[in-house]
Amino acid sequence: MKLNTAMPKNIKPFYKEEIYKYSCALHRHEMAKAWHHLERAHIIGQRFPIQHTETHWKMLILGYRTGNFKEIIGQVVRLVFGAPLSFINQIPVGNVGSSRVSMTKPQPIPKDIQEVFME
Repeated sequence: MKLNTAMPKNIKPFYKEEIYKYSCALHRHEMAKAWHHLERAHIIGQRFPIQHTETHWKMLILGYRTGNFKEIIGQVVRLVFGAPLSFINQIPVGNVGSSRVSMTKPQPIPKDIQEVFME
């Protein structure tokens, strides 16, 4: 069994870019864009426990800020199970991480994000 610990250096800039875009959108109160970038960050970081947990934490906070009770509950559950599952590489690949999608459902990975993993 492969254990995932640290995000590879070639992937980290793409993850950080999505987190930066999330922060900018949040600062401008563009919540839909903020969600979009957090979901993309989740896809990139879901195989790595630190980044996976970070995106779910940010989703929990964003759920709180937007008053989305379903998202808050969904993120609490994902925080409990997400990091341990990413550590042992047992994640639904491509899942966006928000409560709008089942946490066990694999999803297609956007082409530009697929390219991140090929570099």
